[in-house]
Amino acid sequence: MKFAIYGRIVKPEHRRRIQDFLKILSDHSEKLYVHRNIYDSFDSLGFPPFESSIDIAGVDILISFGGDGTLLDAAHVVQDSLIPIVGVNTGRLGFLSSASFSDISKIIDLLENREYHIDARTMINLEASDPIFGKSTFALNEVTVLKQSTSSMVTVHTFLNEEYLNSYWADGLIIGTPSGSTAYSLSCGGPIIIPGSGNFVLTPIAPHNLNVRPLVIPDESELRLKVEGRSSHFLLALDTRSEIVETGTELILKKCQFPLNIVRFRPDSFLNTLRKKLHWGLDERN
Repeated sequence: MKFAIYGRIVKPEHRRRIQDFLKILSDHSEKLYVHRNIYDSFDSLGFPPFESSIDIAGVDILISFGGDGTLLDAAHVVQDSLIPIVGVNTGRLGFLSSASFSDISKIIDLLENREYHIDARTMINLEASDPIFGKSTFALNEVTVLKQSTSSMVTVHTFLNEEYLNSYWADGLIIGTPSGSTAYSLSCGGPIIIPGSGNFVLTPIAPHNLNVRPLVIPDESELRLKVEGRSSHFLLALDTRSEIVETGTELILKKCQFPLNIVRFRPDSFLNTLRKKLHWGLDERN
């Protein structure tokens, strides 16, 4: 198999791990590519570097080495190539990057024997009059509108399929996918949504009107947002990336035309991950 490995900056405590990791991969791969972030952190690796999906055309699996944030960045590396991503977790919670580094030899054996399944995750695409995020206009977890200043709120005028829905007067508004329902949206009181449910969730951040609650909508819907406020600008985030946007800019949000393929190993399912990460069913009194 052909593998590619992606990571952010290499922390000193992870250098030996990554070197061991690359050695194991090279022994089991027909071709191994290393992202420029990792490649430039070592004097000599002996593997070809890459920066985009064009450089790794034909790769079978991309391995994301880090936490969930690293996997979110890896999604913008693979773009619409549909290259499956395995998340090897070195972070803390890890809903997306649920594979453990200690199991890497077992993981590679499972990959070689095709003993895995592909979890196609729905993403959100952003359309705006200005190219705010260049060509990478999609988000796996959420699109978030936030006030830029620390004082005044924003008003997010929201239309659902061209019908007026609400004007959210709040610190911001999260438009989340099922993948993102266990991320920022959850911390703001949003519901957990099982991937594949065909829904998005609108979760207001600290709304001024307490009767405004999270709303689940079909993911085939089109959302149109227009942001107003005392400030001339607001903050717009697509997962881990954010930009300052001029107030009054109209935003169109739709289901992305392509999914992100995440590799899952049995019995590693969303429900199993949910129970483990949130400690459901455990009684600390015992």
